[in-house]
Amino acid sequence: MKRRLYIAGARIGTSREVFSGGLLLEEGRIARIDREGEPCRIPEGCETVDAGGKVLLPGGVDVHTHFDLDVGFARASDDFYTGTVAAACGGTTAVVDHMAFGPKGCALSHQVEVYRRLAEDAVIDYGFHGVIQHVDEQVLADMAVLLENEGIASHKVYMTYDYGLGDEEILRVLERAAELGLTICAHCENDGMLRHFRKRYRRQGKLSARYHPLSRPPQAEAEAVFRFLQLARAAGDARAYVVHLSSREALETLAFVREGGQENVFAETCPQYLLLEDSLYDDDREGLKYIMSPPLRKGADREVLWDALGRDALDTVGTDHCPFFFATQKQRGAKDFTQCPNGAPGVELRYALLFSEGYRQGRLTLPQLVRLCATRPAQLFGLAPRKGDIAVGADADLVLFDPDLRWTVSGDSLHENVDYTPYEGLCLTGKPVMTIAGGEVLVKEGTFLGRKGRGRYVKRTPAT
Repeated sequence: MKRRLYIAGARIGTSREVFSGGLLLEEGRIARIDREGEPCRIPEGCETVDAGGKVLLPGGVDVHTHFDLDVGFARASDDFYTGTVAAACGGTTAVVDHMAFGPKGCALSHQVEVYRRLAEDAVIDYGFHGVIQHVDEQVLADMAVLLENEGIASHKVYMTYDYGLGDEEILRVLERAAELGLTICAHCENDGMLRHFRKRYRRQGKLSARYHPLSRPPQAEAEAVFRFLQLARAAGDARAYVVHLSSREALETLAFVREGGQENVFAETCPQYLLLEDSLYDDDREGLKYIMSPPLRKGADREVLWDALGRDALDTVGTDHCPFFFATQKQRGAKDFTQCPNGAPGVELRYALLFSEGYRQGRLTLPQLVRLCATRPAQLFGLAPRKGDIAVGADADLVLFDPDLRWTVSGDSLHENVDYTPYEGLCLTGKPVMTIAGGEVLVKEGTFLGRKGRGRYVKRTPAT
């Protein structure tokens, strides 16, 4: 017997339009879309959900998470089970995770094998970005092998940290990516600037959290963004994706490059850069909660990022979800901010934050919200057309929002496996009240109803 579910009386938002109607879900796919005023034929015996005028959107796609990330001296507190449960409770039904660095000199496939095991308990569909920590002929050859065998259609390079790559290495990676149609993501910060300022503050004994943003100025981000994109252009307009863009300077750099005619240039920002400011670092103890890279910026940066989203000048909003316990793991930086593990939670709140502070505040239209949180991530990283929008034949991955529900964010009520949220006390309007994945009601009124390990690994194809 076919598994069927009918969602009636919804206000449906897609990447292109908003209309009232209903959806028939059959065998995990969207089988039919009924617009208001058209004949509505609900199959006999079909389970029905009355949406009651609530807003129905595609399930979110978060292409920037760090579940179970091992940074050597600490491990992210959300694994693939707790992290994907939290994602589902927030309306996200697919993730593409950025894998951690492996042992020095390891094969490109090493972390894929590790992560395939780590992710077996995931409750929503998932994929991986490859991570390139050194470059030689074998690594370049293995980029094609991983595409064919594992469906890994994107890789990440770092321009700083212990395995940061130099310009020549990045250029070789981008040239290979251009040959294969792959997307290269980059963490863009100028390593020399960062080292210089960190050394200065250590010499001066300025090691409290308030010096974290000063040690990673926006100029370090903007310079690295420009250099990465110029390398991509020199590599034959390779597909280049800037992760977690945070500042006015970096945004202006992106605009300059695009105005110069460079194609295949994409960028994301994150909710923390839209909603939080660097004044949070002034509390030397609580400031450790917000140590992430790039750091939080000024209020003016927030406004230009919101404006960019409204002008469709940024492509996606990811979370960079990478939580560490404040009471224990983050305290490693209590006497030296450079020793604090970088990262913060957010995978559960992304869709709600953008719904409330973007759509409900009039900064975004509903189709823009859908494109930023679902459609464009799926398109850019090879998950479309099955995911990221509402269309006949697409996966039945959906989230139902109560658009008028007013609520206050509290870490105690979230599912993320960590002891704080950076958005504590924020008052929001609109909340996910049901998440459907593969036609299955996975979350209802904040209660997770699914089972461990139901998520599927998704082999991706190069984006077109």
